[in-house]
Amino acid sequence: MTNIFIKSASEPEPTNWKRYFSFSTDHKVIGVQYLVTAFIFFLFGGLFAMIVRAELLTPQLDVVDRSLYNGLFTMHGTIMIFLWIFPANVGLANYLIPLMIGAKETAFPVLNAIAFWLIPVVGILLLFSFFLPSGTAQAGWWSYPPVSIQNPSGHLINGEFLWLLAVTISGISSIMGGVNLVTTIFRMRSPGMTFLRMPVYVWTTFSAQLLQLFCLPALTGAAIMLLFDLSFGTDFFSPFKQGDPVIYQHLFWFYSHPAVYVMALPAFGVFSEVIPAFARKPLFGYKTVAISSLLISVISTLVWVHHMFASATPNWMRILFMATSMLVAVPTGIKVFAWTATIWRGKLHFQTPMLFALGGVAMFLFAGISGVMLASVPFDIHVNNTYFIVGHFHYVVFNTVTMALYAGIYFWFPKITGRMYSEGWGKLHFWLTFIGANLNFFPMHPLGLQGMVRRISSYDPQYTGWNVVASLGAFLLGMSTLPFIANIVSSWLRGRKALNNPWNATGLEWTTSSPPPIENFEEIPIVTSEPYGYGESHRLAADSSSI
Repeated sequence: MTNIFIKSASEPEPTNWKRYFSFSTDHKVIGVQYLVTAFIFFLFGGLFAMIVRAELLTPQLDVVDRSLYNGLFTMHGTIMIFLWIFPANVGLANYLIPLMIGAKETAFPVLNAIAFWLIPVVGILLLFSFFLPSGTAQAGWWSYPPVSIQNPSGHLINGEFLWLLAVTISGISSIMGGVNLVTTIFRMRSPGMTFLRMPVYVWTTFSAQLLQLFCLPALTGAAIMLLFDLSFGTDFFSPFKQGDPVIYQHLFWFYSHPAVYVMALPAFGVFSEVIPAFARKPLFGYKTVAISSLLISVISTLVWVHHMFASATPNWMRILFMATSMLVAVPTGIKVFAWTATIWRGKLHFQTPMLFALGGVAMFLFAGISGVMLASVPFDIHVNNTYFIVGHFHYVVFNTVTMALYAGIYFWFPKITGRMYSEGWGKLHFWLTFIGANLNFFPMHPLGLQGMVRRISSYDPQYTGWNVVASLGAFLLGMSTLPFIANIVSSWLRGRKALNNPWNATGLEWTTSSPPPIENFEEIPIVTSEPYGYGESHRLAADSSSI
């Protein structure tokens, strides 16, 4: 990819730290706001998980009562999905997309800022619900009726009410963010930045946000209808008043299975940026990898019923959705093959971003295999509602997506802050995370195959051994965040100053200063070739002399 630049009016770069606590319309500030806010809620979600795992350390109920246990695992799942992975992905995309496509800003800066400031509102509502007399929501992050429409306290403002209100606001925020990112990619690419010259990270974000806009209204609408059932006497989903709770399941999973790809696609994008940079090779099969992102989005809209194989689903529908669920493995497998081929005979550099990327890809391969197993009707029914499902899901959302987020944060940390992080602390963080994640989530697979059901606070003593291993892994995983926090905070304050392109990477974001000026580029870039020109003569040029 080669670039020339058109001069634009320069503006003073704000440096005051207070902008991160203000209603800023700068996409870079909003990106950092998203990332920091999401990480704070990630710590809450992780703390709740550690309490749950402490309860499961022994077969007996001996740490918290059952109501609080139900509330803790409900809030753990809700916070990790709606306040960690989604906002963190959107934060990274907010920071990077305009830089990667050569734009000065996003398409709708004010809408973008409003979308962010709804996220703290969601978090406050969810955490405040712990202090209600009725306690927090206890119906799980899926909130199936009729459990979710029971209100024994009789109070209008109860935990489930706040949960539904929070999910609705989160949905509105995500739709606003999706409109902004999709429009930005469509309309604000720099001259020469055609779709088949966009980095794969842009492709994956674009595909994920299209999926978000197409599917998310189903969940947001279902949450509003459920709120009316709970609080205002309607009977959309109440089986006691001729409502149909299975319709809610359809609406919920029509969004919530594609939501896995909304979370995973940006992770695939991060892997596709980090691996070529540290293998010093072009991304193998760039165009195929890019287009496969869009294929994943399309196919994933046709898989939601595989979560309902045990819900009196007709056999013809089971077979149909078994086939579509397995089909999504094809474009996903293309990506894994491309990353492997990129690594093959590359000049590998094992800095922290590369370690997290390789660890994430390896664990995603395991998650993909167990995912194909779950797409099969007989196997899915056999392990339905067991810990095997929990293990598979966490290998996707933590062992793949969170590993990718860490890889992305380390990779672009010098660009965002203008400082280098500590490699030693970064590698310590990686190994603690990698070991802790596998100790935590792998034992859930044999537990599920042995028949241990999920969402329980006490269990048969025969399951004790694997549960002890999983709980120790959870505590190690919790401890692993400490070197990350210490590294990021100390490096941002006193780290060594970073060069504009410390990794010698390709991509427009590396052609501007670290951190970038307020309008990103002093001159508008013009792109004339594909990305990932590692080892090629026509790599990125930062001035017009390269034309």
